[in-house]
Amino acid sequence: MTSSYSSPLPDRIDELWEQRSELTPGHTEARGIITSAIDLIDEGKARVAFVDPATDEVVVDERAKRSILLGFKVLDMQESRVGDFYHHDRMPLKTRFDGVRVVPGAIARWGAHLAPGVVLMPSFTNIGAYVDSGTMVDTWATVGSCAQIGRNVHLSGGVGVGGVLEPPQASPVVIGDDAFLGSRSMVVEGARVRTGAKLGAGTVLTSSTRVFDAETGEELPRGEAPAWSVCVTANRIKSFPGGDFGMPVLLVLKRLAEGEEHDKLALNDLLREHGVNA
Repeated sequence: MTSSYSSPLPDRIDELWEQRSELTPGHTEARGIITSAIDLIDEGKARVAFVDPATDEVVVDERAKRSILLGFKVLDMQESRVGDFYHHDRMPLKTRFDGVRVVPGAIARWGAHLAPGVVLMPSFTNIGAYVDSGTMVDTWATVGSCAQIGRNVHLSGGVGVGGVLEPPQASPVVIGDDAFLGSRSMVVEGARVRTGAKLGAGTVLTSSTRVFDAETGEELPRGEAPAWSVCVTANRIKSFPGGDFGMPVLLVLKRLAEGEEHDKLALNDLLREHGVNA
């Protein structure tokens, strides 16, 4: 956490973290404190990470992550049932869906926050994730633990947004408002998709992925899809002792006007020019 940020979760979480090797489900006081903290994350009153509007930096609330990790120490394994499906886990499924559309087959764990207006197709949203209003998590998409998804985002079919719980200080994947991730895209390892960025189908973005502008050849910050851009995975030749090989990079095909509405047909046409679909 930054020195200027104060977590809404109680200081007692940090004390329990130092005692974590001794905690068991029998510690009822600790369990009450920890489950109350995870409830606040579930409600969106606390969150694992957010973008500081003053600095544009990702701020991680380590105390929120610690609360989730401590939950695995103090909660018993329990069997639950949904129709004909049985589950055996320490973390229950989410039960708070105010204003959220949940299609049969969608799974969200307790401790994931879903804002009103979110749509979950058959998909999986893990603990600690934050999904803001107007976002669609499409069929077979996965929102990993602690991933932060903005407003009016479209995670297309089969998209994989990576998760991270440990170490507590590690930054999660952050997807900005109005972003679009094409089918089977993968964004992992704390990579960042900035506001309004569009990723073509099958795009892979990690924290170490090199990023290039197709128009200028300029190398941009690694691990980030720039705001209001259209991006795809491409290859850049790199020489090794064993020969020359194509290494994956993120290629920025086009810059969009700030605030430009997402036009699926126009995006498809642009990507098809380069042999990619949305």
